[in-house]
Amino acid sequence: MTAGWDDVNVGGQLKVGSGVVPAIKEGDQKINGSAFIEGPAVFGSPTHFPTTYATVNIGPLSNPDPDSTPPFVPGALCLPVSNPYALCVSDNAAVMGNLDVNYRIQAGGDLIVSGSVISNCGGHILAAKKNFDIPHPTKEGWRLRHTCPEGPSNDVYVRGKVLNRTEIELPQYWKKLVDFTTITVSLTPIGAHQDVIVKRIDEEKVYLQSRSGIPIHCFYHIFGTRADGERLIPEYEGESPADYPGNNQEYSVSGYHYDVRKED
Repeated sequence: MTAGWDDVNVGGQLKVGSGVVPAIKEGDQKINGSAFIEGPAVFGSPTHFPTTYATVNIGPLSNPDPDSTPPFVPGALCLPVSNPYALCVSDNAAVMGNLDVNYRIQAGGDLIVSGSVISNCGGHILAAKKNFDIPHPTKEGWRLRHTCPEGPSNDVYVRGKVLNRTEIELPQYWKKLVDFTTITVSLTPIGAHQDVIVKRIDEEKVYLQSRSGIPIHCFYHIFGTRADGERLIPEYEGESPADYPGNNQEYSVSGYHYDVRKED
């Protein structure tokens, strides 16, 4: 028979499980108000997790008490008007491992950030130029920094080399991803001038032609603008990214407040 209590108050330390827990100390040195739960522990809906996915499993709120879902103030801490999150942290948080937003329970999820996305111990801010910085692969005592290109259109590209062919096959997924009327092609002959030209372009291929049928040997670089979503508006009148006249959600992984920074 299981005993039940209406209210339980622990004035000192709560331990569920066994073992010495250095983080909360023991005996006379214990930290009052601290707790240890060996786990696994489930919070929220009791049936949301069909098995143990983690030490702490937090599901959607299932408490029917109306006081458990107070009306949230729009705009306060970015909380919605109703339906609170499964986890809310109002101060700094640290993740000492990988953060997976595409795990088994559902097909995937969004990573939504209202401020800057900072990685590499502060070395990379997504809102700034998109750099990576690594030890130089061939020069001792040097480093190598590259940055991503930026432009006024939502382009994708493919590159490669043509040898004794008059056609360049475009990736199959470009049919739905790219507006083929926006495709541009750059060609660089290899070894000798061949007067290579782009004869025509369709959704599947780029067709080439050379002078007097000379065998074609060249590099190619092909750009195309994405067909999904709306076109980027590179210049617009306004005082902040919030004034952008299009859909902000399409153009920023970290949220559209690129120019908002926390002052030291």
